[in-house]
Amino acid sequence: MQTLFSPPPLKAFSLALIQLGKIGSNKQDNLLHARELILQAAQGQKSPDLIVLPECFNSPYGHTHFPVYAEKIGFVPGKVYDVAKSSSESVQMLSAAAKEVKKWLIGGSIPERDVENDNKLYNTCTVYNPDGELVAMHRKVHLFDIDIPGKIKFKESETLTGGSMLNSFDTAFARIGLGICYDIRFPEMAMVAARQGCHILIYPGAFNLTTGPLHWELLQRSRAVDNQVFVSMCSPARDMNAGYHAWGHSMVVDPMGRVLSQAAEGEQIIYAEIDPEVLKDTRDGIPVTVQRRFDVYVDVSRN
Repeated sequence: MQTLFSPPPLKAFSLALIQLGKIGSNKQDNLLHARELILQAAQGQKSPDLIVLPECFNSPYGHTHFPVYAEKIGFVPGKVYDVAKSSSESVQMLSAAAKEVKKWLIGGSIPERDVENDNKLYNTCTVYNPDGELVAMHRKVHLFDIDIPGKIKFKESETLTGGSMLNSFDTAFARIGLGICYDIRFPEMAMVAARQGCHILIYPGAFNLTTGPLHWELLQRSRAVDNQVFVSMCSPARDMNAGYHAWGHSMVVDPMGRVLSQAAEGEQIIYAEIDPEVLKDTRDGIPVTVQRRFDVYVDVSRN
């Protein structure tokens, strides 16, 4: 079994990002459409090993919607999760879809209600292996509370609670770190994941039309270059009739900061090939991983 600081070796694999559109008020329609796109992605040009959905794919995005669409998941890290007994419609669909296509699946995120802890609400990402087993979960750590005068004001904390754990999972081809949207703005989180052996960091996210053009690509390339890892964010498609206008432009960036694949604004599935030689060459050529001066500054992964 791999330990925290002994990840599986990175092997070549293919990644598919589903920039999902048609996310409306009917949860069942949202789930059916997401399932259709998962099957489409699996049968696409690259036959991906890993498929990713965007943030808040089963409901409209907004703090007033989170309590209405929240589902009980009840996942406990380290314990076998019985999907058949889950009351979560989204978990049931994602598990069945992963098993049907026999792919790893990062199920974007959904609003989660923790009935064991004062009914607190979280923005939660779930992960499924090719057998449909729920094997990992990440609750958005940093809540999207911003106020840019004349542009946008949004407060997730009006209904959501921030998660309290950093999360990753191992496959046969990589160790994958998880974050959700606003989490990418906090470099310490990415640093810890990279130093604990993650080869790629994946953030389902929904930047808006103010922060998207400014920081969407910049942040992904920054986290990739800082940590010499692959980085990817998967957005919903842009819908100008929705209450929240997502930026789109789902993206995959390599450890040198090069954009490998990028979507436009509408509904789209994009693919990227993850090449382990790129990571090796980056770290060999610019060896920051062995040049850090922890005698001068603190290693945030060891606190």
